[in-house]
Amino acid sequence: MSRPQMAVDLGGIAMQNPICTASGTFGNGRQFESFFDVSQLGAITCKGVAAEPWPGNPAPRLAEIPSGIMNSVGLQNPGVRGFVEEYGAYLKGLDERGCRVICQVAGHSIEEYVEALDLFEELAPFAAGFEINISCPNIACGGAAMGSTPEGAAEVTRACRAHTKRPLLIKMAPKNIAEIAKAIEAEGADGLTLINTIPGMKIDVHTYQSKLSRATAGVSGPCIHPIAVRMVWEAAHAVKIPINGVGGVMCGEDAAEMMLAGATAVSVGTANLVEPTAAPRILSELETWAEAQGVKDINEVIGAARC
Repeated sequence: MSRPQMAVDLGGIAMQNPICTASGTFGNGRQFESFFDVSQLGAITCKGVAAEPWPGNPAPRLAEIPSGIMNSVGLQNPGVRGFVEEYGAYLKGLDERGCRVICQVAGHSIEEYVEALDLFEELAPFAAGFEINISCPNIACGGAAMGSTPEGAAEVTRACRAHTKRPLLIKMAPKNIAEIAKAIEAEGADGLTLINTIPGMKIDVHTYQSKLSRATAGVSGPCIHPIAVRMVWEAAHAVKIPINGVGGVMCGEDAAEMMLAGATAVSVGTANLVEPTAAPRILSELETWAEAQGVKDINEVIGAARC
C-alpha cells in the first residue's frame, strides 16, 4: 500500500504535511534541533512578538494540573527587531529546508498590532504567513477583550489585512466561536487558529494564594482537547476558510480527530513541553493512521466526521 499524500494548504501556506507547532511551546524552532530535524514538520508557529520588547508576567508562571498545565507567561518577547536579529538566519534556512515559518504578531492595541506587522513585513521575508494573536488570556490590557466579540475581532482583522498580502491567520479566543469566526472571515482573513488556552484558576489551599503570579492563567493540555475539537467543528461549520486546530494534541489519533472535525492543519502545543520529539512522533502516527484507513490524500479526512 502506498503512503498517503500529506501536503495541505493552510490559507495560502503550502505545508508538506499538516503538523505544525503551537506558538509559545516550541521556542522558535532552533531550540529543538538537537532533538530532531525540525524541517520534517509542515510548519512552526513562532512565539508571539510585539513591536517593542515585553517583559512578560512575574514568576511563578507555570503550574501543573491533572492532565494539563496552566501558564501565565504574558507573551515575554524581545520585539520584532530583536527576534529577527536572533532567529532570522535560522528561520530563513528552515523555510529553505521545507518547513514553513508562521510568525505570530502580538499587541495591546490595534496600533501595536499594525506596528509589529509592518516591522515583520519589512524584516521577515522568511515568514510564510502571520498569525495575529487576539486571544491570549494573560495580557492585562486589550488582547483578550479585542478577540472576545465579533466587532472587536473584525476590527483587528480589518486593520491587519490592510498591512499585508501574505497569508493572515487569526488566533481566536475560545468563546462565541461561530459568530466571531464569521466576522473574521468577512474581513479577509485567510484562516483561523483555534483554540488558545482556556482561562482558569489554581489556588494553594495552604497559603490561600494563587499558584501563579496572577489570579487567572491559561489552561492547556489533554484536558482541553475535547473542547478544542468541538470548537474546531463549530468554526468549520460556520466559515469556509481553513482552520489550524490547537488544543491537547498528544498523539496521531488526536491530530486525526482535529482534522475529522474540520482542521486543515494541527498544531502540537503542551506535548512539546513534556516530550521534545512529540511533533515528529505525532506526524508519523497520523500518517500511519491515514494509511490504515485507506486514505490516499490527507485532505480527504478534513471535516469528514459524521456527526
